[in-house]
Amino acid sequence: MNDAVVQLIQQIKETQISTSQDLEDFRLKYLSKKGAIQQLFKTMGSLTPQERATFGKDVNDLKVLAQNTFEEAQSRFENQHTVLNSATDDLSLPPIAKNIGSVHPLTKTLQEMKSIFYRLGFNIADGPEVEDDFHNFTALNFPPNHPARDTQDTFFVRKNEDPAIPDLVLRTHTSPVQIRLMEKQAPPIRSIMPGRVYRNEAVSPKSYFLFHQVEALYVDHNVSVADLKESLITFVKLMYGSDVTYRLRPSFFPFTEPSLEMDIWWGSKESGKWLEILGSGMVDPNVFKAVNIDPEIYSGFAWGMGVERMAILKYEIDDIRTFYENDIRFLHQFV
Repeated sequence: MNDAVVQLIQQIKETQISTSQDLEDFRLKYLSKKGAIQQLFKTMGSLTPQERATFGKDVNDLKVLAQNTFEEAQSRFENQHTVLNSATDDLSLPPIAKNIGSVHPLTKTLQEMKSIFYRLGFNIADGPEVEDDFHNFTALNFPPNHPARDTQDTFFVRKNEDPAIPDLVLRTHTSPVQIRLMEKQAPPIRSIMPGRVYRNEAVSPKSYFLFHQVEALYVDHNVSVADLKESLITFVKLMYGSDVTYRLRPSFFPFTEPSLEMDIWWGSKESGKWLEILGSGMVDPNVFKAVNIDPEIYSGFAWGMGVERMAILKYEIDDIRTFYENDIRFLHQFV
């Protein structure tokens, strides 16, 4: 095992978390984007393929250890708070602050999705919401005349006739983060990209001009459709239960080939229906070429899903606009 991994394992096991400040310091040191574990992931590009497999597993195990240590300490503090809350007869104790408000259902759903991806070995990547044409369209294999490039589908921040000046748009998906990640990090890559996206759509119970996506990207040697299918099935079972009924069917996206969509059966056997929950596929070789990754050496898969769609199914909400109205009667149900 790598010496740096062994050293961090020993540090984590010896760490004493006695206060909430200790807990936050632990998170920043080991689990944040600039933490020690994330820095180890960044060194994988300099390793040989054989070394990456072993090193990647060791670092993932290290991340699980750190996450478990953090959550155990966090749970311990919460339990202590509960004990204090019951000691109402001790007037020397400071007053216990009441929890005001609730976690928004979109946040609850996103947190659950992140938790599942952590278990599957993914980390998080982020990027800007205002994107240039190259990252939002060209690098993702969208042809010049694709309808998504039209103002009827996309919010343009800057649209120029001069080809030397790139158009700027409110990103229409979180896929540009995949491009930016592959530009700066050599494979293997195993990341998710959560965030807000924007599309010029008419507002209705089923569509909104703002929504949230989570996309996943896995790039390495010998990644296959079988790996994609296994990951999709594992995710949907963890999200909706092991008895969920699902199906995979062929589809088309400019940035993946072959492409698949996944549906789940929603409702009773007699009156239910198939609902599409995500699109996926193997990363198109043209996308790899756009970020200078050799498609003869590496392969990968990607998939994307809407957080609103997941929340609608999970909480049986029939109007997407409800998420953005801030109606206290709606939000109170999630206290």
